[in-house]
This record gives sequence, C-alpha cells and structure tokens, in this order.
Amino acid sequence: MDTLLYKLDSFEGPLDLLLHLISKNKVSIYDIPIVEITAQYLDAISGIEESQLENTSEFLVMAAQLLYIKSKMLLPKNEEEDEEDPREDLARRLLEYQQYKEASKELRKTEFATKYMFFKPEEDIKFPTPAYDKEHSVSELIDAFGSILQRKIRTVKPEKRAFSGIVGREKVSVSAMTERVLERLKTAKKMRFLSAFEGAKSKPELVAIFLAILELVSQNKITADFNEKENDFILKENTRGKK
Repeated sequence: MDTLLYKLDSFEGPLDLLLHLISKNKVSIYDIPIVEITAQYLDAISGIEESQLENTSEFLVMAAQLLYIKSKMLLPKNEEEDEEDPREDLARRLLEYQQYKEASKELRKTEFATKYMFFKPEEDIKFPTPAYDKEHSVSELIDAFGSILQRKIRTVKPEKRAFSGIVGREKVSVSAMTERVLERLKTAKKMRFLSAFEGAKSKPELVAIFLAILELVSQNKITADFNEKENDFILKENTRGKK
C-alpha cells in the first residue's frame, strides 16, 4: 500500500479526514472497509510530531476508536446473538458531519454572493393624502340615514315602553355618541357610514349617532366621502386640519 501523505491542518478534524479517505476509496459510509480505512488513517497521522500533539489530540482519539472497531470486527461473531455493527455509530457521525459540511458550503455561497451588495437605508416616505374633489350635500347623508333607520326598525324588537304610552322618552347624549364615533375611528382609521350604527339598540340612539356624525363633519373633525364601489359613505378622521 502506498504511503499517504497529508497535512493534518488542511482538515477540519478527524471526521473530515475520514470522509476524505472514504471518498478516495469510493466506498459507502454505511459499509466502511474498516481494516483498509484504519490502515490509511494511521498512515495519514503517522507524521504527527510531539509538538503537534496538543493540537491534534482528537486525531489520535479517532485512531484509538478505529482500532477498537477493527478489533471488534475481527472477533468471531456469535451466530445466536444479534450483535450491533460496531461501525454503526461511526457511520451516523460521519453522515451528520457530511450534512453539516454541505450546508456550510451553501451558506458560504450566499455569503460571497452578498459580500459586495449594498442596500439603501430605509426611508420614512410620507405620501400626500389625495384631495377628494366631489361635494355631497347634507341631504345625501340624511337619505343614507333614512335607509339605515328603516332597516333598524324592521330588525329591532319593539321596546316595552312602546306599549305603555309615550310618557317618558329615552335620553341619549349626542356628545357621548360623538366620543364613541371618534374612538372607533382612532382604532379602525376608517369605517362605513352603515357600520357607525352597529350596536344601536333603539331609535333615539340611532338619531343621536347620526346627529353626532353631522356635528363632527360640521366641525371638520371627520370627513364623509362617498365610495361608489361600496355604495356607502366612508367616515375618516380628518388629519389635515380641524376648526
């Protein structure tokens, strides 16, 4: 057998050297010819000088393991016992190391691919809000509210006091409804005109919400722009200026 001459510092460790020997001999990791590979491994590390022992001790540990596996393979097998192949653990370690080595190669390709790439820092770009050039009269909002009111009347259950005569009426604060609409817009940023009346349980509450919307529009605190696609007004908080 030809003597193999290797520089151990060219290998990342004993597993790297073993993989090289297995590849050179064109054999499978799962069926390592342990006698030949051990001999070649010992030849490869035979040139270790005493001064190198501290840095290459792991190569010597692997040599001892290979000799142990070799001795186990040479011992006669007991046919009655199903003994584990002594090379199995070494094959598993070699396979794991090979997978990590291949992964590191792919990562290295990415490193070199992006080495000379420079990226522009993120900028905070503010886009101007497009002006809404259509005008709507208050009567259009009133018509929209009338449509909502008719739907609610059909779905809301009649109140108990409706059967006891009109003696007292429910008092709903318009200012409270104003705060409710503003809070919802702060959370949702925008909402449909129809959605503003969701959760209303009575006609006075519906009226109070509508008056609150009119008040907010008149104070320029919110806008009510008609969306043809949704066939409804879209309410938004007016951030361009308030009276």
